[in-house]
Amino acid sequence: MRDKVVIITGASSGIGKALAYELAHQGAKVVLAARNIEELLHIEQDLRQQGAEVLSVRTDVTKELACKELIEQAYARFGRIDALINNAGISMRALLEDLEPAVLRKVMDVNFWGTVYCSKYALPYLLESKGSLVGVISIAGFIGLPGRTGYAASKFAVRGFLNTVRIENMKKGLHVMVAAPGFTASNIRKTALNANGRQQGESPRNENKMMTAEKCAAIIVKGIRKRKREIIMTFVEGKLAVFLSKWLPGLVDRLSYSLMAKEPDSPFK
Repeated sequence: MRDKVVIITGASSGIGKALAYELAHQGAKVVLAARNIEELLHIEQDLRQQGAEVLSVRTDVTKELACKELIEQAYARFGRIDALINNAGISMRALLEDLEPAVLRKVMDVNFWGTVYCSKYALPYLLESKGSLVGVISIAGFIGLPGRTGYAASKFAVRGFLNTVRIENMKKGLHVMVAAPGFTASNIRKTALNANGRQQGESPRNENKMMTAEKCAAIIVKGIRKRKREIIMTFVEGKLAVFLSKWLPGLVDRLSYSLMAKEPDSPFK
């Protein structure tokens, strides 16, 4: 990854922040994008002290113009773009019958449309460099998770979008990868929206035994280097669950229901 120019959305925390450090340590020039510019600048200062080249851009991925400006600033600064990692995301936790439709719209705006906008404007530069277009989705992009209709829908949509972009550009040298972490220790559950669109606060799950954001980032970067098309992380909750969903979908539905119903304050039982 040395001297490769990589844009990371959602870079102020969690997997995005871990990706910034992993890529910088491998010699990449990183462009950090998020709404929280103060945190981005803190990360930038730390990485610069370690010898990395970094550009921070305040970006709300729900705004098409902001995504366009992000890509343009990255290209203006470094003269090329080798990879775009669409990592910005938000979750939700509520039953559909209790959910305000605006919550679904907000989740789709961040997770799906943010990916669409950034990918659209980065595509010409990625084609020029024969670079990598990456989407960080979730196992929820393969298997419906009860209580998370909007989140699962957005991740299914991103997977379908990127798979199609891959086919459209299969003769142009573009690498497209979909990375699906399992349950990862990050702040996405703390910022997940409830039925009324407010952040739920403390995570309902025990994160001590989950994959770390740093390990997840290392796997994603390795996948970019090897130009993989799809990465499904973790075995039981990831690879095995996705495999079984193709052959025993009813069983996976029951297991998903049982797993999510065991969460503290689960919206269903």
